[in-house]
Amino acid sequence: MSERVLTPRNRGFLFLDSHPAGCRQLVADMWQACPAPAGMPAGDGPVALVVGSSAGYGLAATLAGLKRAGIRGIAVSFEKAPTARRTATAGWYRTAATADIARTAGRDLVFLNGDAFSDSTKEQVADLIEQRFGGRLDYLIYSVAAPRRTDPDTGTTYASVLKPIGRANRTKTLVFDSEGVPEVREVETGPAEGDDVEQTVAVMGGADWERWIDHLATRGLLADKFATAALSYIGSPLTAAIYRQGTIGAAKAHLEATARTLNDRLDKTVGGRAVTSVNGAAVTQSSTAIPGIALYTGLLRGVLGENLVPPIRQLAALWDQLTGAAPLDLDDEGRIRLDTFELTDDVQAAVAERWETATTATIADLADLDWFRAEVRRLYGFSVPGIDYTVPIATDVPWPDHTPWPPSGEEPEGKRC
Repeated sequence: MSERVLTPRNRGFLFLDSHPAGCRQLVADMWQACPAPAGMPAGDGPVALVVGSSAGYGLAATLAGLKRAGIRGIAVSFEKAPTARRTATAGWYRTAATADIARTAGRDLVFLNGDAFSDSTKEQVADLIEQRFGGRLDYLIYSVAAPRRTDPDTGTTYASVLKPIGRANRTKTLVFDSEGVPEVREVETGPAEGDDVEQTVAVMGGADWERWIDHLATRGLLADKFATAALSYIGSPLTAAIYRQGTIGAAKAHLEATARTLNDRLDKTVGGRAVTSVNGAAVTQSSTAIPGIALYTGLLRGVLGENLVPPIRQLAALWDQLTGAAPLDLDDEGRIRLDTFELTDDVQAAVAERWETATTATIADLADLDWFRAEVRRLYGFSVPGIDYTVPIATDVPWPDHTPWPPSGEEPEGKRC
């Protein structure tokens, strides 16, 4: 097993390696930050499927589901294994850590590494539900952010883009140079052209979510009162031109329309429900790629400080609403809103004021840059408190296996006396 000292090497917000121990500790910290429920029912928990389980809100959904609802089931993600030259992706190491937490908690959670868009992955999941989990699925959380999707029916590969619709957009954005010095720049993004909108909707809209439901329903695997939620984002008026009013916003609108269609259908067939969950701003590997989002998030943290609600607490609230531990709180569009802490008038006014005066010279006084820089590095397992980064670390961490449940000689924790 290879061991080496790992130091962060990055190109902008993209890091070339990930730190296994840092990723593991990050997952442990998220687990500790998730509030424990008042009481966990004895016996097997509900069967859940989390699609996109290794990063961002999908990772939070997996951990919060384990802790708040005692889920068992399947978590799907698409990660790269370690090689002789590179570490594994951060999501690979986070998945290994999550698997250990699930086992310690006495929950049978199977982790699949595969393309969520493919029918072969869907078939593998359906087989597992049928053969290992009693043939009934209670919950599906859909949290997929991807640059491309191949349609299984046509073989056509679609590519998503981050562009405004109608006209070019010029916005401020935050970057860091090779020494980590912050700079506020203005960048211009040209408008969507040709079939950019349709391509982005095909990747990031509701088509694949609906295909998952179709596949599982055809196999007769949806339990009575089955509930599904797709994770979404609306964001601030400051970023609306590139996000909610742009190509990605068109995809999110399609996702929400799909939720309404699925909700009507599930209500009639299994007495179930489909919703979108609108989450608040967070530093994720997806969000840092969007012009203006890094600046906005840093400024938002500068305004809210510790009152900025992290993904793990938002997803704990989502699970409470899905399971009935808390009342279902929907807006007029039928969406669960977990972003209200961010979008109040006073918070948005304060962020907008800082946005207007943000320059390279003033940004350190307006945004929480230390927090933002650390959050970006923590995505890859660096800058995690408690980790000695001078110590060589084994990078060849195996993917969690599908050990039959319960492990030999053990019983699930929920069944112990």
